[in-house]
Amino acid sequence: MTRCKLSLLLLLAASIAAPLWAGTHSAAAFKKLQSLSGDWEGKDGHGMPAKTRFKVLASGTAVMETLSPSGMEEMVTLYSIDGDGIALVHYCPTNNQPRMRVVPDSDDIKELSFDYQGAGNLKSPSMGHQHHLVLRFNDVDHIIETWTWRQDDKDIPMLFHLTRKKN
Repeated sequence: MTRCKLSLLLLLAASIAAPLWAGTHSAAAFKKLQSLSGDWEGKDGHGMPAKTRFKVLASGTAVMETLSPSGMEEMVTLYSIDGDGIALVHYCPTNNQPRMRVVPDSDDIKELSFDYQGAGNLKSPSMGHQHHLVLRFNDVDHIIETWTWRQDDKDIPMLFHLTRKKN
């Protein structure tokens, strides 16, 4: 493919994607997620150590989080823009993949509250799964993640206080 054709294709792709971002707050929210790139450490709600890593992927179109709570296998969450919102897919050691979404109502993002939209590999809604995530941005170096585990219609919060790791 010639350089000219490639440039034209990239311009066309950008012009198609632009209306999805126009007039929404999802772009500001996604930039906030991208700004988390790097290593974080802290404690869970029981004072046990926890760590996470955020990595921007796929030419800036996705953010991958790898959360490692104490005594548990790591969990991977992929975040991406979804029209006027931000969507996530959470890959859980329990072998299900909850999908959640938030529609930000401002460019001044202090918190993102993701709501359950469905799940892959979940035989019934009463089976244990991550059902909600609140990601609170305290400042550029401090966040709080509150994951809500739902099983048999009971919700159990999993709290993580995290600080950006300095190199």
